[in-house]
Amino acid sequence: MNTPLHLARKGLDALDHLGLWIGLLSLRLLLAWEFGEAGFEKLHGSNWFADIQDQFPWPFKLIPADINWALATGFEVVGAVALVVGLGTRFFSVALIVLTVVAMLSVHWPDSWSTLSELLKGYALSNDGFGNFKLPVIYIAMLLPLVFMGPGRLSLDAWFRLRQKVN
Repeated sequence: MNTPLHLARKGLDALDHLGLWIGLLSLRLLLAWEFGEAGFEKLHGSNWFADIQDQFPWPFKLIPADINWALATGFEVVGAVALVVGLGTRFFSVALIVLTVVAMLSVHWPDSWSTLSELLKGYALSNDGFGNFKLPVIYIAMLLPLVFMGPGRLSLDAWFRLRQKVN
């Protein structure tokens, strides 16, 4: 019987199924754009990591700035391509989370704060003296579903997984 509740469940089931194809793909594409853009800026720009090397969290502050620059650039560019095609999605999502946490603590975190309300002033998209860690937090929140759920069905990871099951 097609009751309104039954139809609603069918509709939600269809959306769940579509989400496995389109929902996770949309996250991958948006994140690929953002990280790829940052990576290509680094690729064609000058290394400014030496200016903030002392602000990097351990163990990254022990690594020379040139190597940190190359690692960040490589993970942003290669990670962006990998996210687009959905290859090594969980690995690159974790790597980009680590990269984002390092960037957040080194560049986007407030210089000083003494109360939680002062810290929360830094949860902003502009830098008016309190940091600006809102965007990195959003990126991490967007990467987490890719870590826990994988890339979705429209990906090379899913294709390889399906091929392994067949063989």
